[in-house]
Amino acid sequence: MDNPTALIVDDEPDIRELLELTLQRMDIDTVTAADLGQARNALATRNFQLCLADMRLPDGDGIDLVREIHEEHPGTPVAMITAHGNMETAIQALKAGAFDFVSKPVDLSVLRNLVVTALKLQEPGKQQICEDDQEDSQCPLRGASAAMDKVRSLISKLARSQAPVHITGESGTGKELAARLIHQLGPRNDNPFVAVNCGAIPHELMESELFGYKKGAFTGAVADKTGLFVEANGGTLFLDEVADLPLSMQVKLLRVIQEKMVRPVGATEELPINVRIISATHQNLAQRVQEEAFRQDLYYRLNVIELHMPSLRERPEDIPGLTQHLLENIASNYQQPVPELQPAALDALQHHPFPGNVRELENILERAFALCDDGIITLDDLGMLDLSVSPETGKAGQARLPGENLEDYLARIEKDILLEALEETGGNKTSAASRLGISFRSFRYRLGKLGIAGKDDEK
Repeated sequence: MDNPTALIVDDEPDIRELLELTLQRMDIDTVTAADLGQARNALATRNFQLCLADMRLPDGDGIDLVREIHEEHPGTPVAMITAHGNMETAIQALKAGAFDFVSKPVDLSVLRNLVVTALKLQEPGKQQICEDDQEDSQCPLRGASAAMDKVRSLISKLARSQAPVHITGESGTGKELAARLIHQLGPRNDNPFVAVNCGAIPHELMESELFGYKKGAFTGAVADKTGLFVEANGGTLFLDEVADLPLSMQVKLLRVIQEKMVRPVGATEELPINVRIISATHQNLAQRVQEEAFRQDLYYRLNVIELHMPSLRERPEDIPGLTQHLLENIASNYQQPVPELQPAALDALQHHPFPGNVRELENILERAFALCDDGIITLDDLGMLDLSVSPETGKAGQARLPGENLEDYLARIEKDILLEALEETGGNKTSAASRLGISFRSFRYRLGKLGIAGKDDEK
């Protein structure tokens, strides 16, 4: 089998020679170019499995070359060589379609990791999964709607990049599922996918959880502990509910992203890391920046490319297919026949607002499966309120008021759910949050957003 070939584009002879020697020792053939013109000529005459390009060239900008290769040679990953510490330039390159970047002076271990990861994109694998919606497909993201077609298409593209991705969407829309799929379809899929819920870790433990610690670093540190960044080395670290990070931790995370190094608590030396970061939150991160609750510089580092997961309300045409798929999974788990769903029950599902999205749909069907008789799920089995009841009931599942817009309607439903949970727990916010399956911080944020004052929790 022929060696892969890389195109090296840099106007500094010493840098070209260093890159050539490094790649040739990895059994990679090289072609060099000193400017954009020479690079374009080389691209016109042969195919390359990788391109390393300097940001600043005598006859133009390296980002222009990134865009050209991205459009005309989409199978060739391009890594940019940027000035040290110039993250703004690196982010521009990633947004333009660069696979990754490496800073000058070039760290050869970082370069080798980058090259190995890039060449894995050329290997036959699962990259085509999820390009199209097929009900018998291996793709876990179901739905034939245009919204889901767009999501699957973008995920396939994101899997070929190392750019940080920020996934937005309401709770229950499948943000972690999307993150896992980006990892599985990408060149890091042989390495770990590590997920962490930032809202579930106490603030005082967050640094030691993410970065690890050395024995004796603090009381109770009886042995070294590996942090989640190191656990994810070579793979992907998924930071869920990243908006819940305290400001002190945001500063440290920013430095890790920029330097690609972590320092365990109590350690004297930093450890190099090779991790792709995918973050997610159901909150409006841009608004959190305006409220000075989230650092703007970290926001720009994390939100290089945004992936929005649509709510179930935005794709009601997917509910029948999703319902059937979930029922098949539930029946398989219990080793029982797949139940039949009565038309009235399906109609109710299609008109339900689903504030909990796909997760709520799954919970409703799990309950219905357990309660149904003779393998037939009726409207009563769903345990949902009659959607035709009067708005004056003041309960979730109520009809939309005349002239009421969607945001106000959903806010009213959410408020009812929160108040009901508080009532059932005697006003204890921690218990109410647990009952709804969300973090305490998220519950408190929702209360504040909707102007609800709950009782203080007992100490």
